[in-house]
Amino acid sequence: MPSLDDLRKRITSVKSTQKITKAMKMVAAAKLRKAQENAEKGRPYSEKMNNVILNLSKSITDKENAPKLLVGTGEEKVHLCIVLTADRGLCGGFNTNITKKAKSYFEKIISENKTLKIITVGSKGYDQLKRQYKNYIVENISFKESKNINYFDADKVGKIIIEKFEKNEFDVCAIFYNKFKNVITQIPQEQQIVPLNEDKDDKDNTGNDNDYEFEPDEDEILSNLLPKNISTQIFKAMLENSASEQGSRMTAMDNATRNAGELVDRLTIEYNRSRQAAITKELIEIISGAESL
Repeated sequence: MPSLDDLRKRITSVKSTQKITKAMKMVAAAKLRKAQENAEKGRPYSEKMNNVILNLSKSITDKENAPKLLVGTGEEKVHLCIVLTADRGLCGGFNTNITKKAKSYFEKIISENKTLKIITVGSKGYDQLKRQYKNYIVENISFKESKNINYFDADKVGKIIIEKFEKNEFDVCAIFYNKFKNVITQIPQEQQIVPLNEDKDDKDNTGNDNDYEFEPDEDEILSNLLPKNISTQIFKAMLENSASEQGSRMTAMDNATRNAGELVDRLTIEYNRSRQAAITKELIEIISGAESL
């Protein structure tokens, strides 16, 4: 049974931890508001760009000479997977949910005897994947020094993808991230960006872009838009991740704060009982000694 001094130290330690988790919850709540606004603002732009490109592609008659970023190489032998996670922990199952979604995709590719290549964006994703998939990881990118999510970081990743595609290093590219729904719910996503594939969420938003006339022609527009679209889709995923991370951290720290409070209550009860038992024992010893005299 722990001594009274040990219980006092443990109660003090848990209370200190509770203060930290409560502060982290408040910081995450403050960051979440801005991150959520940015994610919601980024969705219409990325979705509309995707839809414009998809509608442009429908009007192309010569598919063989269409941009390869749009139609692909014609094969699906080599798959490049971009796993977007956080650089920091203490955010519940945020990082684990993304890597779990990615792992199921990895196993499918490996079981089909296709070549798998992985680029991790965020140190936590790399830490979780390196044990099992270290031989498949071709690059690890981290933006720890960046205070806020910005388009230039996403464009850096986009340029790496385009460079590898131009060198014929892969046929299909997909990104993995968490889509923010609310503070409690973040949905792991898998989105194919090369060749461009129609997103299930965007099917009802395609509109009537085929009715427009384009100047210059569709091929030239696509050759300029496709590289930018890759960076835009990655930027959207990073914004969604940012909001999801703060929401998950806020929930995790709220749970940790409540658990710490419950633990303090239990330890306090145990401390009081031990203290009462010690006082009772001392009184019995004093009474017994007095009676013996």
